[in-house]
Amino acid sequence: MMSRRMLSRDEEAPDDIEVTPTDQSQINLFSTLHSKHSVLQSTLSTKHTEKEALTDVLSELELVDDDELVPYRVGDAFVYVKAEEARGMLEKEVETVEGEIREVEEKVGKGKEKMEELKVGLYAKFGKAINLEA
Repeated sequence: MMSRRMLSRDEEAPDDIEVTPTDQSQINLFSTLHSKHSVLQSTLSTKHTEKEALTDVLSELELVDDDELVPYRVGDAFVYVKAEEARGMLEKEVETVEGEIREVEEKVGKGKEKMEELKVGLYAKFGKAINLEA
């Protein structure tokens, strides 16, 4: 639990720091990147869950005979296809989801790098007068 205390003189923000339009745009960019990062993390979690579900279904289909008809979801409907065909379509879906995961992870990495760059510059100028921790 955080305790509240009065800041010492050393911890207080200096009164003479001027926020330039460039500084403000960097702060705004950091805020935007942080918001996008949160959305991307949520998307990444959803994609991992989707991949896990597809992999589980694929494992279950291994127990079914190749010629047996199984329901396969297409949009909002289910169609009956041979188990072998369903496995092939599921494998393609897993590959697609893995590609989407890689894309989202790449975006997360790039966003983190940019946020770290902004943090370094802003903390160098503002010190403890600014809080960029999430």
